[in-house]
Amino acid sequence: MSYSLVVKAENLVRSGDIAGAEFALVSLAEAEGDRALVAVLEQMEPRDLLAVIREYDASKESVVNLLVTPEQFARSVVMEKLYGDHSHGHLRGMINAVLFRDGAQTGDFLAAIGDVDGGCEALIDYLSDHDEAVVHFGQFGTFNRHHTEHGDEVEQSEASDRDWRELTWLLKVDHTDMFEQILPALKARVRQRLKEEAELENEEQGKTESDERE
Repeated sequence: MSYSLVVKAENLVRSGDIAGAEFALVSLAEAEGDRALVAVLEQMEPRDLLAVIREYDASKESVVNLLVTPEQFARSVVMEKLYGDHSHGHLRGMINAVLFRDGAQTGDFLAAIGDVDGGCEALIDYLSDHDEAVVHFGQFGTFNRHHTEHGDEVEQSEASDRDWRELTWLLKVDHTDMFEQILPALKARVRQRLKEEAELENEEQGKTESDERE
């Protein structure tokens, strides 16, 4: 039964029927229990499992996201880059849905992401829209950029947004090695963006001065 369902789910994914694939997996869990679904998830190709996870609907709880293992999820997170989603919206959605669900072993999932090649790079993408705030937090322990004194560090409860702030806090406090890999890349992004903004401002200022002389 499990092998035939694996084939069915993968065929549905590859034909574009992601909802149908998830329905088949959920139906298995309802009929035969969570262990049967776990066995099927272990046999699925990582890219097919990713296709189901990344289409997570936050308005309903997905049994697939509840039962995916840290190792399976870590592989899916890394493979998300293959979709070429430069906004990283799906990446953030799936990470938040799995890591911050009720009862999740968030630390185990983060550790698994850190252990897989490309895991930290995926988290850099996840945090990229908030790179300046993350860099500031790395230095001062607070996301408030008006606070620049040591001693302003926030507690976990203050950062518990089930989103990028909480993930950043967990990385810095509980997964220091990962944070030390991620932070330099975010600093480089900030420097590059500020450099490009300064160059653009100088260029526009030069054009304005040229127009005034004419």
